[in-house]
Amino acid sequence: MKSFLALLLAAATLAAQEPIRGFPQTQWAAERELEQKAIAFPQASRQKIYLERMARVPHHAGSPASAAVAEYALGLFKEFGLEARIEHFEAMLPYPTTRTLEMVSPVKFRATLKEPAVAGDSYSSDVTQLPTYNAYSGSGDVTAPLVYVNYGVPEDYDALAKQGIDVKGKIVIARYGKSWRGTKPKVAAERGAVGCLIYSDPRDDGYFQGDVYPKGPMRPPDGVQRGSVMDMPLYVGDPLSPGWASEKGSKRLAISEAKSLMTIPVMPISYADATPLLQNLAGPVAPEAWRGALGFTYHIGPGPATAHFTLDFDNSTRPLHDVIAMIPGSTYPDEWVVYGNHHDGWVNGAHDPLSGAVALLETARALSELRKQGWQPKRTIVLALWDGEEFGLLGSTEWVEKHQDELSRKAVVYINSDTNSKGTIGASGSHTLERFMSEVLRDLKDPESGKSLLETTRTRRRQGETPPEEPQIPGFHLGALGAGSDYVAFIDHIGIASLNLGFGGQNLGGVYHSIYDDPAWFEKFADPGFTYGVAFSQVTATTLLRLANAPVLPFEFGEFGNTVNRYVEEIRKLAGTKVDFKAVQAQLAKTELGAKAYEAALAGAMSRPDAAGLEKANRVLYESERALILNKGLPGRDWYRHHIYAPGMYTGYGAKTLPGIREAVEGSRWEEANREAQDVARVLESLNQRIEEATKALAER
Repeated sequence: MKSFLALLLAAATLAAQEPIRGFPQTQWAAERELEQKAIAFPQASRQKIYLERMARVPHHAGSPASAAVAEYALGLFKEFGLEARIEHFEAMLPYPTTRTLEMVSPVKFRATLKEPAVAGDSYSSDVTQLPTYNAYSGSGDVTAPLVYVNYGVPEDYDALAKQGIDVKGKIVIARYGKSWRGTKPKVAAERGAVGCLIYSDPRDDGYFQGDVYPKGPMRPPDGVQRGSVMDMPLYVGDPLSPGWASEKGSKRLAISEAKSLMTIPVMPISYADATPLLQNLAGPVAPEAWRGALGFTYHIGPGPATAHFTLDFDNSTRPLHDVIAMIPGSTYPDEWVVYGNHHDGWVNGAHDPLSGAVALLETARALSELRKQGWQPKRTIVLALWDGEEFGLLGSTEWVEKHQDELSRKAVVYINSDTNSKGTIGASGSHTLERFMSEVLRDLKDPESGKSLLETTRTRRRQGETPPEEPQIPGFHLGALGAGSDYVAFIDHIGIASLNLGFGGQNLGGVYHSIYDDPAWFEKFADPGFTYGVAFSQVTATTLLRLANAPVLPFEFGEFGNTVNRYVEEIRKLAGTKVDFKAVQAQLAKTELGAKAYEAALAGAMSRPDAAGLEKANRVLYESERALILNKGLPGRDWYRHHIYAPGMYTGYGAKTLPGIREAVEGSRWEEANREAQDVARVLESLNQRIEEATKALAER
C-alpha cells in the first residue's frame, strides 16, 4: 500500500511539473488547482435535466419551440449569475408545403415520405415534427426516368459518362455518404438532371452496420435524414443577406438572386421508399463499390423506373434567437474567448445539437461557481447558443456579420462544439493551437479507460480510426476545419483562430436528423449516464480557463509551418512543375526561423516577472490568424477569405487546405493556381511579420 501511494504521489508531482503553455512555472500549480475545482462541478444529473427539457418537443429554427428553448437557456444563464441576453435575427427559413413522390412506370408505387412512431418512444409520435425534406431545395413538378448515381459526387458522374450514360433530363437517385448532401443536387444540376432523390442505404446507415432502432442505434427502414442543401461552399448564413446581418428591416436579395439556393428539386427518402425505385432499374449492373446492402442486384438505369415528384415551399422570413452570456474579464476585458454550440434541432435534436449544448451549460455553471469563490477571468468569456445552424449556420453567421468589426478587434479564439457522445475526443482547428490543445488533452482523463485524452487520440490514430482523408502522421494533430458547424463564419470570413471539439465515434448511431434523435434514443445508446457529457464539460472548462487566464496567449507557429509544408508537398505531387511554389516555400522557411525565435523570446518572458510587452504581444498573437485572410476572398466565392483552410467546392463538410491552389490544380487551371500560390505567399509573409512583432514585444523589459 505504501508503495502504491508513493507511486500516486510521484505521478501527481510529475503532472504538476508538466508545463502549461503561456503560464510561467510559478503559476502552474495555482492554475491546476483552479482547473481541478472547475472540473469537479459538472454533473450528469443536471445535463440530463437540461437535455430532457430542451428536447421535450421538436424545436426547429423559426418555430415557437425554438424561441422557448432559447428563453429556457437564457433563464439558466441568469440563474447561474451570468450577464445574458437574446439577440434576434431573421432569415429565409423554408418549410415544405407540397411533397409527393411516386413511380409511374413500369409499376405504380407511392412513397410514404413519413417516419412512423416507435413503440416505447413517446417522443416519436409528436405531431409538431417537421416533415422529411431538404431545406433550400428548388421547387418543381418533374417526371423522368431514374438513374442511380452512387454517392452523386463528380467522379461518379465521370464513371457514368465512360459507360455512355447521360443524366440530362433524368431524375438521379444518390445515397447519402462520401460528401455533404448539398453536393449531390449541385452536381446533379450541373450535369443536367431535373431532380435529385437522396436515400440512406443500409450499408452505410442501417442494418448492415448494426441493429436498427428501437433494438439498436441504427437507422430503421423508414428513417429519413433531413437536412439543408444550401450551397455552403459559396457562403453560409441567410441566403438573402450574404456578408451582412439579416435583421428586421435590413436589405434582402430577391430569391432569384440568391446563389446558394439549389435550382432543382431535391428530396430525402428512406431506404424503404428507395427500394422499389432501385429494384425497377435496368441497364448495367452497378460496380461492386457502388452496391449497397439492399437485398437485390443494383442496376444503374436509366429506367425503366420512371419517377414523378412534386415539391413546393413556404419561403417566409422567420425569427432566429441567439443566446449570449458573458463573463467580463478583469485584466483584458476587450479580449474575448468565445465558445458556442447551436440549440436548434431538425426535430427533438437530443444528440444533434443538445448533447453539446447541455455540456456548454454545465461548463457555464462551473465557471459561475468559481466566480462565487472569488475567481474572475483575465479575459472576457463569451458563451453562445446559436439558432438556425441546421439550415446553414444562420444564427452564428448573422451574429458574426453584425459584430464583425468588434470581433476583429477583440476575439482571441472561437471554440465550437456540436454533438457529443461516448467515444474518443475529436479535435480540429487552427494549427497555431495544436500544441496548446495537446496539453489540455494531456492533463485530462478519459472517463472509462482512465488514460489521458491525449493518449486516447493517439490510440485512435494507431488503430486506423481516423478518416481516410486525414494523413497518418505520428503524434497529435488538429484536423483542418472545413464546414458543417458554427465555426465557419469565425475562421473563414473574419480570421479568428478556431477549435471544434467533441467526443464521439464509439457508437455508429444512425438516427441523425430523424424523429428518433430524442432523449429515449440518446440515453440508451449515445451517452448512457451522460458520462461523456461531463467529460466534455471538463475539456471545455479547462480550455476556457487556460485561454482566459494565460499571461501569454498559447499560440505556436512551428507546427503550423510544418503542417502547411505538408499541404504544399501534397499539391506539388498533383501539379508537378506547373505551379511555382518558390515564394510560398521561402515564406515557410521564414516561418520556421520565426517560430524558433518566438519560442526563445517566450521562454525568456516566462522567466521574467517584469516582462513589459505582454499586452502588445497578445494582441499581435490573436490577430495572427487575421493575417491569413485576404479581403478579395477565394476564386468564385469571395465570402470565404481564409487562404489556408476552406470547405471544398464539392466536399461541403470536408476541408480543402490551401484551397485556392489545390482546387485550381485539381481543375487543371494552371494560371489560377499560380496566382493563388502568390496569394498564399502574401498571407504567410503577413503572418511572419506578426510573429516577428510578437517576438520583439516579448523581449521588451
